[in-house]
Order: sequence, then structure tokens, then C-alpha cells
Amino acid sequence: MLQRMFRLILGVVAVATGSAAAAQSKPPRPALVAADMREHRSLDGAWRWSIDPYRDGFAGFHGGEPGPSSRRWQDRTIADVERAEPRALFEFDLQRSPIAQLPGSWIGHAPEMRLYQGLVWYQRNFEVAAPKSGQRTMLRFGAADHAARVYLNGKEVGRHSGGFTPFAFDVTKALKAGTNQITVAVDSQRTDADVPPPVTDWETYGGITRSVTLVTVPDTYVDDAWVRLTNDGRIAATIRLDGLNQAGRTVRVRIPALDLEFEGTTDARGIWNGSAPAPKTLKRWSPEAPTLYDTLVEAGPDTLTDKIGFRTIEVRGDEILLNGHSIFLRGISMHEEELGKNPVRAMTPAAARALLTEIKQGLNGNFVRLAHYPHSEVVTRLADEMGLLVWSEVPLYWRVAWDNPETLAAARTMMAENITRDRNRASIILWSVANETPVGEARNKFLRTLIGDVRALDDSRLVTAALLSRREGDVSTIDDPLIPDLDVLAINTYNGWYTDDRLAKLPNISWRSPATKPLIFSEFGADALAGYRDGGADPHKFSEEYQAEYYRRTLEMAAKVPFLRGMSPWILKDFRSPRRQHPVYQQGWNRKGLISETGARKQAFDVLAEDYRRRAETSAKQAAQRGEKSEDARKGTSFP
Repeated sequence: MLQRMFRLILGVVAVATGSAAAAQSKPPRPALVAADMREHRSLDGAWRWSIDPYRDGFAGFHGGEPGPSSRRWQDRTIADVERAEPRALFEFDLQRSPIAQLPGSWIGHAPEMRLYQGLVWYQRNFEVAAPKSGQRTMLRFGAADHAARVYLNGKEVGRHSGGFTPFAFDVTKALKAGTNQITVAVDSQRTDADVPPPVTDWETYGGITRSVTLVTVPDTYVDDAWVRLTNDGRIAATIRLDGLNQAGRTVRVRIPALDLEFEGTTDARGIWNGSAPAPKTLKRWSPEAPTLYDTLVEAGPDTLTDKIGFRTIEVRGDEILLNGHSIFLRGISMHEEELGKNPVRAMTPAAARALLTEIKQGLNGNFVRLAHYPHSEVVTRLADEMGLLVWSEVPLYWRVAWDNPETLAAARTMMAENITRDRNRASIILWSVANETPVGEARNKFLRTLIGDVRALDDSRLVTAALLSRREGDVSTIDDPLIPDLDVLAINTYNGWYTDDRLAKLPNISWRSPATKPLIFSEFGADALAGYRDGGADPHKFSEEYQAEYYRRTLEMAAKVPFLRGMSPWILKDFRSPRRQHPVYQQGWNRKGLISETGARKQAFDVLAEDYRRRAETSAKQAAQRGEKSEDARKGTSFP
């Protein structure tokens, strides 16, 4: 009987065959920048799904092929197999498995999936017409957490590891006119060698958590286009083509609203770098005026369009300069988790707007730290539109395998995928390489390698990392050996929450650093259960009163730090965290949010909003003074 058992996970499937080495030998995956701006077809919606806790789809119980006859039936449906073999046994039948709406984590598929970790199979059918001559079709995933293997019509088309960055495969030859079947194996389990490692302080949202699309491009197309404003006043472009005829092609950049056009020819690798003086009519992007320009990159039959803002960001001494002017980052940290009692990490435009509006309008903010991993393109595009400066990071978090070369390779790949995807987002000003990592030689070497990668991929932004400080008495010293490698210092500090400090003494804590660099308080916070009140003189931790007083005293401390140039307290909203299990105050949630999981504002929200309102008024007065000076200068000598 066992010889007749079919494990038909792939729809009949061809199983997950092919070694990892074979998968790695395939050509590099496309970058497909601005894919959401291209002609595409969504594969979001209803998908069949099934758990596979013992990974039968990858190997039989002796470690061999999943099913002895699977290859014979790889292009047929289970119904076909049943007609041919009426007595055959089936352990999986995805064509009759439950349905889930994607994108969205499997945590919301069924109650029993709440704490599931492991392998889940997804499948759906879709129709396509016969491909047109001169076109290619890419299958693109916004993200799948954590590792994915993708099959089209029973054949493996590619693999990806890393739950927060996009990946795409050329499926032109794998598609057929008529009905096609896509099957995806998503594995949420992580090892100590993965990025991030298994132990975190947030929910693991396994599944296909961002959109799946079929993107149509010409045979030779613009795969990567990075267009930006340089500090010397030029619009620069780095363009890479993909295709058989990528060398010696004319590439043109056009910004119609600025009446700007410049062009050049790709080299043997299909790459072209060019620039032109920025027109005097250019309106620089800023939180107060987030101007975006339709930018077209043309190469033969292909035109890639993106909406791009142009601004500069740099450091001078202990100041952060946006468009040449000092700025204070009035921010908050945020996880990629929508409002609601049962989030599934489905960050729709409406969900993202609800959160970012709380920051921009509610808190009077101009800055958001997207913790602790690359967030959805929906969020970064909306930040461009709304005028919010962004800190973007990769999840090198806590217990990283610093000595493992595979871990370093995974981190470098994730950072490259994140930067390539978002280099055209004016809102992003900071790339962060780590959060709360222990100092050590292996760690320092690892992170310096990553910092080198960031600077090679994007020299137009600042590099930071969320570090820890050393405290003696009432003096906190920032002396991490990574400091010389960073543009901006960032410290997570929880004095008064994870320490025994009385809140009244927090303003007495002073900060020292041997480096003359700007500082961001990248985290500080205290838990509060929304609605739990304690109006006594010494309020209980987890009460709204304690959290509000914690913020008042910490902001007093912050006001005394002369080189502090920004804050992103922890955190905008309560978020799921399996390690937080207090049965009264937490119940699986980290309660440091200024709003509850359902959007109820806590008292501390207004405390921070008032501090930021005063800072915003001061900044506005300074900007007005600069405007008057600029006008006076224009009346005299030439003014750039």
C-alpha cells in the first residue's frame, strides 16, 4: 500500500525536488524596482492552504522522495489521478483544502493556527492568455515569512529566505495559455543562523504577508532605477537593464514637470550612470511640503515610471541637515501590524494610513522608525506622500550568529534587497544595521561589513544602529566601538522601567559621548494597559498614569542632552509578543504602545504630542526666519 501512496501537495504534483545548491545556481533574481507602478496582475485573494508539520512535501519518512509516483503526476490534477488510480491514497488534496484570503498571516486562517510554527502549503489556479512576443512575465512576492519555495504548474521556479523583502522569478517559460497552478511552500521556523534568529520580542507572522503579482515587462527592461538629488545640486541616475541586449542601449531619464531630460548608454553589464543640474524650479521634498515628481526611465520599448521626491540629508557635527537645514526628528517607533484585536500583518493602504496619520497629525510627528525589519512598500510609499521621515532597518536583533558566514550572507542579501527596493523613497533618511546587539569582535566585524555594503549601495543616506549605553550613577556613556563607523548615534534606554530609578530622578541622568555626532533616542517607554488607572501619588506600573509620568520625566531628561537630534519612543501601538504573558496586563501583547491595539489613546499620547507641538512651533519659527534671510540674500547677491 505504501508503494501506492501519493503525497500530492503540489496539486499533484511535483514535489519539492532539487537541492539547495541547484536553486542557488539559478540566475540572480530580478530587482523589479517600482513593480507596483508597472502593468501587473494581482494574485491576491482566495488561496487553498494546508499545514505540513512533518514536512512530508519535502521528503518521505526515509528521507527520500515524498512520494514514489509523484513525478508521473506532476502536471495532472488529483481528479485525474483518482480516475486513473481509483484505489490510490492521498494525504493531501489542496484542491479541496480550506480557503484563506491572502495576503495575510496564517495566524488568522483558523483558531488552531494561533501558535503554529512550521510549514504551510498554499495553492491557487489562475488563467492567462498566450504570451505576447517580446514580453516576459515575472512572478513577484512582496514578502513571505520566513522561507518560501515556489512552484508553477508542478515545477519549482525559485526559493527565497527572509520574511520582509520582495523576491521575483522569471516565469515566462513556465506559464501556459489557459489554466495555471501556483503552489507555495512557506516555512516560518527559523534557526539560530537565520535573520532574525528565533528569539524576538514580536509576533512571528508566518505566511504570505504581502501581495503576489504577475508583472509584465519587455524582453529587455529597466530592472533597477535609482534617481536622486545629490548634495552638489544635481539629479543623478543609476540605471540597470536586464535582458539579452542590455549592453549599448540608450537610456533616458525624464521629469516632465521640471522639463528635465538627460540620457546615456549602458555598459557591458547593462548599467548606466548619469546626471544633470537640478532645475531651479525644483521643489525639495520635506515633511512640510512632500513634493513628488513623476519620473520616467526609458530604454527601448520599456518605460518605468515612479513618483520620486528630491531632497538631501547629511550630518554636520552633531546636527542632522535636511536640505541643508538642521532638523529635529519628532518620531515614534512602529511595528508592521494593523490596528485590531486580531492583526494578521495585512498592511493595506487604509491600515497604513490609519497608523501614519496618528503620527503625523495626532503626535505632531515628522519621523517614524520602522522596527525591526523592512516594512511593506505600502508604508514607505505613503510616508513619501504624507511627509514622514523614515528609519528603515534589518532584523539583526539580539542573539545573532556573528561567527556564521551563512548568517552574514543572509544579512547582506536582506540589506541589499531592502535598499534596492526603497532607494527612490525620499522619506527614508536612515538605514539601520542592528538593534540591541552585544559588543564583541565578531559582532563588530559583522556589522562593519554590513555598513560597508550600505555605503556602497547608497551613499546618499545616513547609517545608524540602535545601540546600548553604559551607565555609572547618573551618567550614561555612549562608547560602543561601532560609533566611528556610524553617521548617527542611536540609543535604546529604559531608565525608570527596566531599572529601579524613581521617575522623579530621571531628569538628573546626563549623557556623554566621545564622538561629536547627532544622537537619537531610538527607544524609551513604559507599559500601560489602556483603561487601567491609578491616580495615587506613586502610580502602579502598567497604569496609564505611570506611563504618562514616565514620558514627562524622560522628556525632561531629553531636553538637557545638547546633541540630541531626534526621538522614536517605543512604541506607537500595542503589538503582539508571545514572550509577554502576564495574565492581567499583557496577555500576549507588549503594552508600551501610546495607543491600544484597537486605537484607544493612552494618557502618554497627549504628553508626547504636546512636547512635539512645542518643538514643531520652534522649528516653524526657525524656518520662517530662514525664509526671510533667503529672500534678503536673493535681493543682494546670487543665492543658490
